[in-house]
Amino acid sequence: MMRQSPVFHALVLAGALLASAIAFQPAAHAQQRQLEHWTATWGSSPAGPPQPSSTQTFADQTLRLVVHASIGGNRVRIRLSNEMGSTALRVGQADIAVRASVASIVPGTDRPLTFGGAPSITIPPGAAALSDPVELNVAPLSDLAVSIYLPGTARATTTHDTTQSSYVSTQGNFAGATTMPVALTIASWPFLTEVDLDSAGAAIVTLGDSITNGARTTPDSNSRWPDWLARRLQTVRDPIPGIDGRLSVVNRGISGNRLLSNAPEFDRDVLATAGVRYMTVLMGIEDIGSSPANAPVSQNALIAGYRQLIARAHEKGIAVYGATLPPFEGSALYSPAREQVRQQINTWIRATDEFDGVIDFDQVLRDPAHGARLLPAYDSGDHLNPNDLGSRAMGNAVPLTLFGSIAVQARTGSTTGK
Repeated sequence: MMRQSPVFHALVLAGALLASAIAFQPAAHAQQRQLEHWTATWGSSPAGPPQPSSTQTFADQTLRLVVHASIGGNRVRIRLSNEMGSTALRVGQADIAVRASVASIVPGTDRPLTFGGAPSITIPPGAAALSDPVELNVAPLSDLAVSIYLPGTARATTTHDTTQSSYVSTQGNFAGATTMPVALTIASWPFLTEVDLDSAGAAIVTLGDSITNGARTTPDSNSRWPDWLARRLQTVRDPIPGIDGRLSVVNRGISGNRLLSNAPEFDRDVLATAGVRYMTVLMGIEDIGSSPANAPVSQNALIAGYRQLIARAHEKGIAVYGATLPPFEGSALYSPAREQVRQQINTWIRATDEFDGVIDFDQVLRDPAHGARLLPAYDSGDHLNPNDLGSRAMGNAVPLTLFGSIAVQARTGSTTGK
């Protein structure tokens, strides 16, 4: 019998170990993916396409889009969208970094992003794309800068108008530049719809119209009512289960949004949000205000719309909190008949056991001496949208106990009262 040398045995052992490592690698990657839990720290709803005359066009330029994180984490990814585009969107490079100020980033924090391992991507019309995750230390309530280089011509048909300033470069790729030369400042988020963190937390999605979008709050101040709620969730010290700094707030408010015409957006704005577990609904005033002044939309039609949202959310284990409609007398949307419908809807929201809880914004914002009007201190001037102080009062009025046991019951398939 021929004896094998020690060298032979070493080669056999090395081969076995290599084969084992190769066989184990896919399983290890699969296990890592299973351990990941993505939660959106920020998001916006595409609200296009704009009218052709107001659609922005970019050509061989870099967008530096500023967003405000609600929770923190160490791994990050983004979602880009061409859902409202009619032509392919070509992204030459995309980076994410911690924002320093204006269009500058904190040195050493820039992270180039890839898509399926590639440094660039072409997104077909009607589609969205997730980046691969990268390591980045994101602090709660910090500003991030997402830079998108567009090498060709791109029309911003998928976008969201906001009170946050973002920046457009002069010609060229400045995605990784610490300081970017600015040709234009914009108040919108073209193509960017979500930033996710690898987190054990859960997301609260706030559906709404201009009141939730913060249309009349101070620009660049993060003074929308969901921003104030996010601050509370990071600073509260009450012993409420789940309130430990890991609950994010994702603002999906769209100015002009209506309850009865947003059904196609529910899957995109709520169900597709990473880590969604809770949803607030502050919608209906635009439906009322855009209907005939003397024969407005009926309360039954609006209630049917609420019930659709509730049913679809509960089907996916998402707890739903209904918000009463704030006063609007004196605004362009007001009429006595419309006010009657608002009152009917608020009475139903307060009395129904179909929502998992109620947030009474009407009670918080109304003038005690004139209940159909906003409290003057909270009025931004249009008698519909709250100012910074009013938005802060809204954020402070949300009962944090809503994000405890009620939601657990909703996720298991049962609904509860308030």
